[in-house]
Amino acid sequence: MNIAVLRFLLLAPALLAGSLHVWAEEGTQAAARLTEQTGTLSRSAATAEIGGQMIQLLLGLLLVVGLIFLLAWLARRLQQQLPGGKRSDTIQLLATRPLGPRERLLLVQVGREQVLLGLTPGSIETLHVLQEPIAVAADEVQTAGAFAQRLKQALGQSDRDTDDKDPR
Repeated sequence: MNIAVLRFLLLAPALLAGSLHVWAEEGTQAAARLTEQTGTLSRSAATAEIGGQMIQLLLGLLLVVGLIFLLAWLARRLQQQLPGGKRSDTIQLLATRPLGPRERLLLVQVGREQVLLGLTPGSIETLHVLQEPIAVAADEVQTAGAFAQRLKQALGQSDRDTDDKDPR
């Protein structure tokens, strides 16, 4: 055999081992670069996923809140259309007088009859049915407080609805 061939055969494994070592290092570096790039991509994808989830969550929340308002509006409309849903003036609170921190007297008109009621936290009792109705001046009749009037305005009800039905 030729000496050149023998040298090649002796040096070939060393050259092959050296080139394999270089290739392995290059492969490791390439893998590290790919891992870094995929990490960056996965972080940006995760950020995009979280942003998408937040938008979906907010849209769902808005949908539920809108549905609640829609159902409240429908309930109010349906309540007005049902029999007895509109306000009736057959029962009116004419006067009230506090007797203590939680007790009070109420003068109520039911149809043409006036009834004096005792109101306590645990009960309502009829104290007297008046034979002769008491004439109560229009300014003495209990009206809704300022908060109740503002609440009605906020809910879309006007005071003229209550004034139109008031026989005074």
